[in-house]
Amino acid sequence: MRLLISFAALFLSVILLQLSSGGVGPLDALSGLALDFSRQQVGLLGSAHFLGFFIGCWWAPRLMGSVGHARAFAAFTAAGAIGLLAHMVVIDPYAWALMRVASGLCVAGCYTVIEAWLQAKVTNETRGRTMGVYRVVDMTGSLAAQLIISVLEPASYISYNILAILCCAALLPLTLTTARQPTTPASPRLRPGLATARSPLAAAGVIVAALSSASFRMIGPVYGQEVGLSAGQIAYFLAAFVLGGALAQYPVGWIADKYDRRSVLIWLSVAAIASSAVTVAASGLGSAAIMLSAGVFGATTFPIYSVAAAHAHDFASDEERVELSAALMFYFALGAIAAPYLASYLIELYGPDAMFMLIAAGHALLVIFGFTRMRARPAPERRTRYVWAPRTSFLIGLLTRRNRSGK
Repeated sequence: MRLLISFAALFLSVILLQLSSGGVGPLDALSGLALDFSRQQVGLLGSAHFLGFFIGCWWAPRLMGSVGHARAFAAFTAAGAIGLLAHMVVIDPYAWALMRVASGLCVAGCYTVIEAWLQAKVTNETRGRTMGVYRVVDMTGSLAAQLIISVLEPASYISYNILAILCCAALLPLTLTTARQPTTPASPRLRPGLATARSPLAAAGVIVAALSSASFRMIGPVYGQEVGLSAGQIAYFLAAFVLGGALAQYPVGWIADKYDRRSVLIWLSVAAIASSAVTVAASGLGSAAIMLSAGVFGATTFPIYSVAAAHAHDFASDEERVELSAALMFYFALGAIAAPYLASYLIELYGPDAMFMLIAAGHALLVIFGFTRMRARPAPERRTRYVWAPRTSFLIGLLTRRNRSGK
């Protein structure tokens, strides 16, 4: 308990950061529509965010090694705050895309600093409890961030100012803590080929997970408005997705530890195809049905990244785990960069249902590839423990490495 209390400043920074960065995506989508941006331009904003996220994941460990944890955190937070405040100064979708690169950079950079700090302070005995609390804090902040847009007016300087204030407030707990800054961990080498070498199915799985998650979280507000939801209802629509995904993690983890993880991935994708169809069908059945379908959709798609990551780690040595986690994050970032723009483009051409048709097609390909891989080699005899893996920074592998003991 004393250790967790000592991490209170870090966890408070996580919540404030999530409220700010998690709120800007849906707010940008609604603001862009209010300002007559095209669907593709709104999708470009989501893709730009994940481009900045990828740059931040790669650059943050190097900056942290040069200037230290607190200064790096301050620099990334400043970039995020500037990006937020500039929104209503320059009303242009391409200028907003640059601002969203800054917000993605802020998210990845700040999480890298926080996770490096956690990694330096935890021990093998406290790692599990610390990671459990960290995941709860992160998910709570993410859930609250979806709800915050219900009280923020689209295309309003005040709304972006509130998010910028929250972003700046995230500075205070971490930079004012009296805890001594830890030494900077070595940044993992980025070896994308390691993921495909250990498990091509896992690499494909995290790309499809990005297709589902990034499309829904960045373009979901566009879909919600197209099917007649108000801003407040869109907030609950997005929150239901996050809540459904969080509730599914533990039962899916139990199943993934008990059965062949390739089968679990296949059945999750089959369920994701079904839930995509249900979500489309629910659009004409009222807001309650739409919210429920979003929760089911989150439950079937959210755990795919963690199952795919666990499957990849089944074939890795202990020395490869950190670099393998970074490689999987690389593929997730690639999928997340492409997904929002592609989904918005299809919505522009074929209407709101096209987003879920795209997601269902991605999962159908994963099902086919999963069956192919099951015929290519047998399931591993030694399996690692399932870990609910956040997609926050390349350093997350340092925190989860020792949690993946063999089974």
